[in-house]
Amino acid sequence: MTGRTPPTVRIVHSGHACNVEEERHTERVYTIREGETLELTCLVTGHPRPQIRWTKTAGSVSDRFQDSSVFNETLHIAKILRTQGGRYYCKAENGLGSPAIKSIRVDVYYLDDPVVTVHQSIGEAKEQFYYERTVFLRCVANSNPPVRYSWHRGREVLSQGSDKGVEIYEPFFTQGETKILKLKNLRPQDYANYSCIASVRNVCGIPDRSVIFRLTNKTASPTIKLLVEDPIVVNPGQTVSLVCITTGGEPSPLLNWTSSNDSLPPRSLVKGGTLTLPAITSDEAGVYSCVASNNVGNPAKKSTTIVVRALKKGRFWITPDPYHNDDNIQIGREVKISCQVEATPPEELMFSWLKNGRALRSSERMVITQTDPDISPGTTNLDIIDLKFTDFGTYTCMAALRGGGIPEISIDVNISSTTVPPNLTVPRGKSPLVAREGDTVELECLVSGKPKPIILWSRADKEAPMPDGSMQTESYDGVLRVVNVSREMTGSYRCQTSQFNGFNVKAREALVELIVQCVVVFVCVQTPQHSTSPWGIKRVPSPLRTGFVWPSGGSRCDWRIGAFLRRSAPLLRPSNFPF
Repeated sequence: MTGRTPPTVRIVHSGHACNVEEERHTERVYTIREGETLELTCLVTGHPRPQIRWTKTAGSVSDRFQDSSVFNETLHIAKILRTQGGRYYCKAENGLGSPAIKSIRVDVYYLDDPVVTVHQSIGEAKEQFYYERTVFLRCVANSNPPVRYSWHRGREVLSQGSDKGVEIYEPFFTQGETKILKLKNLRPQDYANYSCIASVRNVCGIPDRSVIFRLTNKTASPTIKLLVEDPIVVNPGQTVSLVCITTGGEPSPLLNWTSSNDSLPPRSLVKGGTLTLPAITSDEAGVYSCVASNNVGNPAKKSTTIVVRALKKGRFWITPDPYHNDDNIQIGREVKISCQVEATPPEELMFSWLKNGRALRSSERMVITQTDPDISPGTTNLDIIDLKFTDFGTYTCMAALRGGGIPEISIDVNISSTTVPPNLTVPRGKSPLVAREGDTVELECLVSGKPKPIILWSRADKEAPMPDGSMQTESYDGVLRVVNVSREMTGSYRCQTSQFNGFNVKAREALVELIVQCVVVFVCVQTPQHSTSPWGIKRVPSPLRTGFVWPSGGSRCDWRIGAFLRRSAPLLRPSNFPF
């Protein structure tokens, strides 16, 4: 029989390495230039042949680079980025002994073009005895390894002490990442072309990079003007144009538009200082800013808010007479119908009421009120005093915006002898609900009553979010559908009535138990003599079914949870299960 040996592993490299060196005798450092190809090969020994897995953090697959190459012997990354530097691990295991792990640190070298920014300091005493104008030129370049800077004025190399009017220093808090040139009390010869040269001393063949800034007596930070109102209220589907112009700045500032939504809408068009938003939607509403920069002083910024008219989430609720301890509506008592709508902008929201299709005005027995129009969502109430049979019917709440341009919302509420508060029950056989990991399940609560309210689902056994990430999930039919359930979802779930689209009374609630079973699979491998190919594989879902025959001699059983190998042993029998 072929001998069985635990795995060993070592990492070899190919591709475009600048340098490979030992570090503290425990780790190798692989240096590569950004944009080159990284190629690392994991050489393994062991029998049975070990399974190989590449990761970027020890024991974790959270930072995978390319799923197709994670389990290959060779890790191949074309055009490597600086963000892909770090420690890479190769792990080999074949079920014998501990896994073999080796690592190598990949250091990605790069040098970006330097950027010069200019700041001016003008100080003047009240009595004008002293006047000074000082200019700071700051040079910054992103790099690895750390960059070295040098300054030139025209063709003249500037160094500390070479000119009494010039100081060169590195601020302590930047730890050498910037180099500042200070021109104190500007002289005529200080108006010139200044070059900042950034160098990483040609490591990995990376050439020096430089930038030139022309300093004149007209050098100034940018100023801009926005030729629009603030805020801008528009209808959905309308085309909006925002115009921004520069009113000062030397060199000529560059204009850029930004949005509070992280990025500009995909269909937006920018031409010069004009931003055009065709057929705008509610999702594209927000703050839009014009930013002007010329690397002198601070960028100039002007903003405006675009408000897109909208009406949404129309809801209602019925409140029985609050002076009587009864959840039902009754003849001779008061009943209140409330209607709520989210409006944008809220100050344009208008409500009106109809009864059986005819306009309804506020009176002594039909009192109509509305909340402060600046409060969102807006709410209107219809109080029916001393309810009579003749008051039964369909009441319609109408919501619209004064600016028009969007459809109004209408909400019908029926008041009759059959209008009753809700009740909740769990269907027979629906609790406890048993499922396996990965299944799709439906938790169900039956709601009765007229009208039927929105049902709110939440965790009852602990303060934890629902599967969709929220603390409460709404359901209009009482069913909570959960896709790809996991063991963490096991527990009690509460369904309860909300006041929305129903009665404003004490919430009715019920509990549903969900039990998610772990999928445990036993894999038993028997290897014949003079063969490296396993045979006799048996997979047995947990709990074990009777009639399973455990192999004897030359066998190995692994138990797995889901797809992850948890333990390997020469043989696992029912008496020594790990659970």
